[in-house]
Amino acid sequence: MKNMIKKGMALGLGLVVASKEQAKKMVDELVKKGELSREESKELVDQLVQKGNETQKELDQMVSKRIKELFGELNLASKDDIKRLEQRLDQLENRENKPD
Repeated sequence: MKNMIKKGMALGLGLVVASKEQAKKMVDELVKKGELSREESKELVDQLVQKGNETQKELDQMVSKRIKELFGELNLASKDDIKRLEQRLDQLENRENKPD
Protein backbone atom coordinates (compact mmCIF):
# COMPACT_ATOMS: atom_id res chain seq x y z
CA MET A 1 0.00 0.00 0.00
CA LYS A 2 2.76 2.45 0.93
CA ASN A 3 4.69 1.68 -2.26
CA MET A 4 1.58 2.27 -4.31
CA ILE A 5 1.02 5.62 -2.57
CA LYS A 6 4.64 6.62 -3.15
CA LYS A 7 4.56 5.64 -6.81
CA GLY A 8 1.24 7.34 -7.42
CA MET A 9 2.28 10.51 -5.72
CA ALA A 10 5.70 10.59 -7.36
CA LEU A 11 4.10 10.13 -10.76
CA GLY A 12 0.97 12.23 -10.43
CA LEU A 13 2.09 14.88 -8.02
CA GLY A 14 5.59 15.13 -9.42
CA LEU A 15 4.03 17.19 -12.18
CA VAL A 16 2.41 19.54 -9.70
CA VAL A 17 4.81 19.77 -6.78
CA ALA A 18 7.18 22.66 -7.37
CA SER A 19 8.37 23.46 -3.90
CA LYS A 20 9.48 21.60 -0.84
CA GLU A 21 6.83 23.37 1.25
CA GLN A 22 4.02 22.06 -0.93
CA ALA A 23 5.43 18.52 -0.84
CA LYS A 24 5.89 18.64 2.92
CA LYS A 25 2.34 19.84 3.48
CA MET A 26 0.93 16.99 1.38
CA VAL A 27 3.10 14.38 3.07
CA ASP A 28 2.24 15.71 6.53
CA GLU A 29 -1.40 15.00 5.73
CA LEU A 30 -0.49 11.37 4.98
CA VAL A 31 1.41 11.16 8.28
CA LYS A 32 -1.62 12.55 10.15
CA LYS A 33 -3.82 9.93 8.51
CA GLY A 34 -1.34 7.25 9.56
CA GLU A 35 -0.52 6.22 6.01
CA LEU A 36 3.18 7.14 6.38
CA SER A 37 5.66 7.25 9.22
CA ARG A 38 7.79 10.33 9.95
CA GLU A 39 10.87 8.55 8.58
CA GLU A 40 9.11 7.66 5.35
CA SER A 41 7.74 11.17 5.01
CA LYS A 42 11.17 12.82 4.76
CA GLU A 43 12.23 10.42 2.02
CA LEU A 44 8.98 10.95 0.14
CA VAL A 45 9.28 14.74 0.35
CA ASP A 46 12.78 14.54 -1.10
CA GLN A 47 11.57 12.26 -3.91
CA LEU A 48 8.64 14.53 -4.72
CA VAL A 49 10.81 17.64 -4.80
CA GLN A 50 13.36 15.90 -7.03
CA LYS A 51 10.65 14.64 -9.37
CA GLY A 52 9.05 18.09 -9.45
CA ASN A 53 12.38 19.69 -10.35
CA GLU A 54 13.05 17.13 -13.08
CA THR A 55 9.56 17.59 -14.49
CA GLN A 56 9.92 21.37 -14.44
CA LYS A 57 13.20 21.15 -16.40
CA GLU A 58 11.62 18.83 -18.95
CA LEU A 59 8.62 21.12 -19.32
CA ASP A 60 10.88 24.17 -19.75
CA GLN A 61 12.83 22.37 -22.48
CA MET A 62 9.66 21.30 -24.29
CA VAL A 63 8.19 24.81 -24.17
CA SER A 64 11.45 26.37 -25.36
CA LYS A 65 11.72 23.89 -28.23
CA ARG A 66 8.13 24.48 -29.30
CA ILE A 67 8.51 28.26 -29.19
CA LYS A 68 11.60 28.03 -31.41
CA GLU A 69 9.67 25.81 -33.82
CA LEU A 70 6.77 28.27 -33.94
CA PHE A 71 9.06 31.24 -34.57
CA GLY A 72 10.74 29.25 -37.32
CA GLU A 73 7.39 28.52 -38.94
CA LEU A 74 6.43 32.20 -38.80
CA ASN A 75 9.70 33.23 -40.48
CA LEU A 76 10.35 35.91 -37.85
CA ALA A 77 13.75 37.52 -37.62
CA SER A 78 15.89 36.31 -34.74
CA LYS A 79 18.13 38.53 -32.61
CA ASP A 80 21.09 37.23 -34.60
CA ASP A 81 19.37 38.13 -37.89
CA ILE A 82 18.71 41.66 -36.67
CA LYS A 83 22.25 42.03 -35.36
CA ARG A 84 23.68 40.96 -38.75
CA LEU A 85 21.43 43.48 -40.51
CA GLU A 86 22.49 46.25 -38.14
CA GLN A 87 26.15 45.42 -38.76
CA ARG A 88 25.57 45.42 -42.50
CA LEU A 89 23.84 48.80 -42.30
CA ASP A 90 26.76 50.18 -40.28
CA GLN A 91 29.17 48.93 -42.94
CA LEU A 92 27.15 50.53 -45.73
CA GLU A 93 26.85 53.81 -43.84
CA ASN A 94 30.58 53.86 -43.14
CA ARG A 95 31.36 53.15 -46.80
CA GLU A 96 28.99 55.92 -47.88
CA ASN A 97 30.49 58.45 -45.44
CA LYS A 98 34.10 57.78 -46.42
CA PRO A 99 35.64 60.27 -48.78
CA ASP A 100 36.94 58.77 -52.03
